[in-house]
Amino acid sequence: MKVAILVVCLLGAWTGRLPAQTPYYQGKQVKIIVGFTSGGFYDRWARVLARYMPKYLPGNPSFVVQNMPGAGSVVATNYVYSVAKSDGLTIAFPSNAIYLDQLIGRPEVKYDVKKFAWIGSPVTEPMIFYVRSDSPFKTIQDVRNAKEPAKCGATGTVSSDYIIGRLLEETLPPTKINTILGYPGGAEIDLAVEKGEVSCRGMTASPFFGREPFLSWQKKNFVRVLFFTGNKRDQRLPEVPTLYEIFDKEKVPEDRRRIAEVILAAEQFGRPIVAGPGTAPAHVKALRQAFEQSMKDPELLAEAQKQRMDVDPESGENLEKLVAKTMQQPADVVARVKKLLGN
Repeated sequence: MKVAILVVCLLGAWTGRLPAQTPYYQGKQVKIIVGFTSGGFYDRWARVLARYMPKYLPGNPSFVVQNMPGAGSVVATNYVYSVAKSDGLTIAFPSNAIYLDQLIGRPEVKYDVKKFAWIGSPVTEPMIFYVRSDSPFKTIQDVRNAKEPAKCGATGTVSSDYIIGRLLEETLPPTKINTILGYPGGAEIDLAVEKGEVSCRGMTASPFFGREPFLSWQKKNFVRVLFFTGNKRDQRLPEVPTLYEIFDKEKVPEDRRRIAEVILAAEQFGRPIVAGPGTAPAHVKALRQAFEQSMKDPELLAEAQKQRMDVDPESGENLEKLVAKTMQQPADVVARVKKLLGN
């Protein structure tokens, strides 16, 4: 009995001298890859979270933001999926519509959205469609009936700008939109609108209320919003109809509405954050918890309010469910979306 007690005491003393396990993230750097140029809301959210998430990750790693624009964020998405290590040290802000390029089988897609580790999204993002006020388009019916198509700017084939144009053509014929692709980011499209290179754009709603040049544009009545894609009118644009109100007025048939539902699922993805496939569950859990705690941080919420950034976070678990639901579409729906988006 005395021997047993002595062994227990010796083991206790020995284990008491063992060093505490070093947190995985201690002394490391987490890289956030943004699929667009600096200045837009994807970039802005990345930089806000880069300041707050370290507080809630064990080990308090540093965060750095890297912009990797190209093809509406497909370049960045491919990089995180196929090139970057899935070690929990690289996360990304891709387009909220990256699922669409995969759904319709674009050859440049080298990722599978079902295999990403979805961390969360700080906001859901309904879209708007605006035109220059000096254009001949006063309503969506004017766009629909125009002899010369409205010319809109877009970053890539999964961008809000491109998607809105194709959606209008599909659901409200004989609408035609002349989409100019290749702008590296929203800021560049804004400049093109000011210069008169293009006269319209489809975009997520929050930047329109939260940054320049839109704040000045609204004061000067430089642009006019023709519709909002949310389920109800935005209180900041009470006179602007929703797209669904327009559908009702124009008696858009159910099959076309189904296509709209698939395409507008991008709204629910918001501004998603992903980690590469095969990221260890422990790292995914830590990143999700850090994101969720950051989104409750009073200082972050105050900063978001100051910067006029809408806050409506969604969990990584719910985004995973949304991915599974959105990617399970009947063959006829996929075929119509594929035709709509240019394949």
